[in-house]
Amino acid sequence: MDILQVFTLLGALGMFLYGMNLMSSGLQKAAGDRLRGFLSAMTSNPLKGVLTGVGVTSIIQSSSATTVMVVSFVNAGLLTLTQAIGVIMGANIGTCHSLDVVRISFLQLKEGQAQECR
Repeated sequence: MDILQVFTLLGALGMFLYGMNLMSSGLQKAAGDRLRGFLSAMTSNPLKGVLTGVGVTSIIQSSSATTVMVVSFVNAGLLTLTQAIGVIMGANIGTCHSLDVVRISFLQLKEGQAQECR
């Protein structure tokens, strides 16, 4: 690894951290009591948090995006660490669920094509 790659890596990391800070401060300004109450209600116990993570990840198809949002919410003070752990666990489960949906759809498609050939 040469020096240019090291500087590129450090620059990218710095931009990522700056973006997280910017997003966090924006969330703190934009978040009203309604959003805070909604997030609190959706993650009031660990099971609700896991189900929220599964649902969000299934909808947006990205556990990484869900995790980044949750980390931003924690950084902005909208969620506690305990609430965030449940949502992140749910995000990982949601990724597996999304893959199962794709797999089942593919198998049904393949089965349908096999019946057409008969």
